[in-house]
Amino acid sequence: PKVPIEDTMGAMKRLVEQGKVRSLALSEASPETIRRAHKVHPIACVQSEYSLLYREQAEAAIATTRPLGISFIAYSPLGRSLLTGALTSLEGLPQGDGRLRHPRFAGDNLGKNLTLVQKLQAIADEKLCKTSQLVLAWVLAQGDDIVPIPGTKRRERLEENLGALDVTLSAADIKRITDAVPVDAVAGTRYPEWQMKSVFV
Repeated sequence: PKVPIEDTMGAMKRLVEQGKVRSLALSEASPETIRRAHKVHPIACVQSEYSLLYREQAEAAIATTRPLGISFIAYSPLGRSLLTGALTSLEGLPQGDGRLRHPRFAGDNLGKNLTLVQKLQAIADEKLCKTSQLVLAWVLAQGDDIVPIPGTKRRERLEENLGALDVTLSAADIKRITDAVPVDAVAGTRYPEWQMKSVFV
């Protein structure tokens, strides 16, 4: 049976009181879950996937966390490399690569999604920055309470990502970037259907 969030938070609260845990956080939580958990013990942050590709649920969560003073950690802000412009096909991805399981890369979805990336690349070219930097700058522009955590295995990618801090976006730039990838434009869900049942709960 599913354990009520209040029970879980109660147990975690006791760990904080015992000095065994410093802060409490949630992952992939819906607004209702966030509010219920926060009533039991203050939540420090909520983590969820947040990028131009997938933002509807994250923005609903942020509308809840922000008034409560809860930080928001945006994971996969580069869409698992899809929004960098570096990935144009699945050729070369090693067997077992997690992206091969994600609907956004499957079948015709990849081609459809790459047309969105091309729009972003055009804007990035005008701004004299990398597409990845433009996308990260957009996430950073959504609020000081949002902390993107792009993953990488390479130092050069880390340095590239840090370059997003030097990209200045005007209100018009942010609107143009947002409009380039409408909320319902991405082809494919965040995860396979069976896994979607475990997010935004």
